[in-house]
Amino acid sequence: MADAPLLELRDATVVLGGARVLERLTLTIPDGEHTAILGPNGAGKSTFVRLLTLQQYPLAAEEREPPPIRVFGRDRWDVFELRSRLGIVSADLHDRFVHGNSNGVVTAIDAVVSAFFATHGVFAHQRVTGAMRAAAREALARVGAPHLASTPLATMSTGEARRVLIARALVHQPRALVLDEPTRGLDLVARHDFLERVREIARAGTTILLVTHYVDEIIPEIDRVVLLKRGRVAYDGRKADALEAARLGAAFDARVAVDRADGYYYARVESLRK
Repeated sequence: MADAPLLELRDATVVLGGARVLERLTLTIPDGEHTAILGPNGAGKSTFVRLLTLQQYPLAAEEREPPPIRVFGRDRWDVFELRSRLGIVSADLHDRFVHGNSNGVVTAIDAVVSAFFATHGVFAHQRVTGAMRAAAREALARVGAPHLASTPLATMSTGEARRVLIARALVHQPRALVLDEPTRGLDLVARHDFLERVREIARAGTTILLVTHYVDEIIPEIDRVVLLKRGRVAYDGRKADALEAARLGAAFDARVAVDRADGYYYARVESLRK
């Protein structure tokens, strides 16, 4: 399984509340290929992330057919084992840590250690080892945040807390890092810092899978873009082709102009399609 793709979808369909949220999605993302999943609200991006993390399953395949989804070559995983292969950073995870802990005393080191238990903090009944704390400190150092180890997340800036969540995602040394709309809530400087950290991680060899509706979150190291529209793949190919103005505009139902600078692409809406 060492060379198995990060993700294989074969005619994957997801129905929620009677509506088809994803429609016969066929897609392979090789391990090692940095990829962006881009699309407007309602395209099915959140459901795609839940498929990848096995929180959601597609409709079952016909008997004797290949399964509709494989992650790292397998269609069945122990969820805890999978979490050691996939690191996740999202604005929603940030909200659960910062706003979902009523006592407000979860420190950075505890947030990172909690990845070993798949919890949102460290609790008295959990056996935290010295090796876990050492790995957590190493992960914080990797993202330039060792000085935050004893600081409660609730007192940090949004950018600092998001950096801690990158460390949490990396503490298992995963094969892939999944970023789900990761810069939501970050100001201009914190956003730049976050993306530069992600670029370093990509260059160090961890596969990046970015799920977003913002073109300018797509770091230069990503060269493949999959455009989603209404639960289907509208385009899958090289970034330069996917972000061509007419193709991007068709995916977002708007007339757009696209600029490029320093390896990043920037899109602006010129008019909406009626």
